[in-house]
Amino acid sequence: MNKFKMLIGLAVISTLTMAPNAFSAREKFGADKRHEEVKKELRTIKPSTEEFKWKMVMPWSKGLLFYDMAQHFADSVALASAGRLEIKLFSAGELVGAMESFDAVSKGSAEVGHDWPGYWQGKDQNFVSFASVPFGLDTEGYNIWLYERGGLEQMQELYGKFNLFALPGGNGGQEMGFFSNKKATKMADFKGMRVRTPGWYMDIMTKLGASVTPLPGGEVYLALERGVIDAAEFSSPAMNYPMGFDEITKYVIEPGIHQPSVQCALFFNKDAYNKLPADLKWIIDIAAKETQLWSTAWQEQLNIEAIKLFKEKVEFVKMDDEAITNFAKITKEYLEELKTKYPNVKVTLDSQEQFKKDFAEWREIRSGLTPWPLDDFISGKRLQ
Repeated sequence: MNKFKMLIGLAVISTLTMAPNAFSAREKFGADKRHEEVKKELRTIKPSTEEFKWKMVMPWSKGLLFYDMAQHFADSVALASAGRLEIKLFSAGELVGAMESFDAVSKGSAEVGHDWPGYWQGKDQNFVSFASVPFGLDTEGYNIWLYERGGLEQMQELYGKFNLFALPGGNGGQEMGFFSNKKATKMADFKGMRVRTPGWYMDIMTKLGASVTPLPGGEVYLALERGVIDAAEFSSPAMNYPMGFDEITKYVIEPGIHQPSVQCALFFNKDAYNKLPADLKWIIDIAAKETQLWSTAWQEQLNIEAIKLFKEKVEFVKMDDEAITNFAKITKEYLEELKTKYPNVKVTLDSQEQFKKDFAEWREIRSGLTPWPLDDFISGKRLQ
């Protein structure tokens, strides 16, 4: 019996240590593109000793979880560099105004910033493409498109026009819809509504006959409370809960079609970035990716509790299917108009749409296995 077990063990070991393609008719499928770059880098890279102290500016107050994303990145850089690169955060208004952070980093008044790229729509419409596109990429989609489909290179080309180097800097997942005192579920319900939303969705809602304003986050509560606006969207459940919108509204109109995902960015003054030794540049790159991964898991975990708390005070209602379809049609018309006016928007949106088309077949094949609670799945619940 012992000899038999030994022979079985040797057979298993032999199988595991055979050539990788011993049972395959094809060569290896895919490879880490970075590997060859790293091999070259390791021939020359050396641990640096120079120390740097940087300032980071942003549109966020300390009360917003976006601030925590920026802090997480700074902490990761400090740890990985053993303190050789320290980044001190300045919230909105501490060093520069919220909407002045982009220019401050571009000009070198601060070395790094954190943002939602859509805030810089006035500088170039294409910034919105890297933030949140109505009916656009979700979190998974942004990650694939940015890191594997050339999206990051497009992002860096756009920021580069303003003397900036950019990296993805956190993703908060899907946003909530409108907090509202009007129960709007049909397309006609939105006509005449006074709503708060920024970016391209502001123009789309205007096309629908709504009266739209892109109020800063800090002004939304008072505007809702005083009846200046009927409805407002801001961010994800966890981001929204401290805002207290549920105290002064009755409904949340879902889904948040305006932002299937909220993608943030880190942007660095090029001159400051270029002065860094190679090892610190790698640390920044890896810390940014770690922040991108962590932020989504952290946000979604917080969203679980936030939704429970919201449901104590507001009713969640869903737009009917016809309304969502009509929103999609108007969105398509609007985006096509943008692409006609702005060639770089066309390049980016076409790239994102092509990714969605290429990914659609696998998305369809793998569908039907949404991880609902097992009893719900057994009862027939399948799709998200």
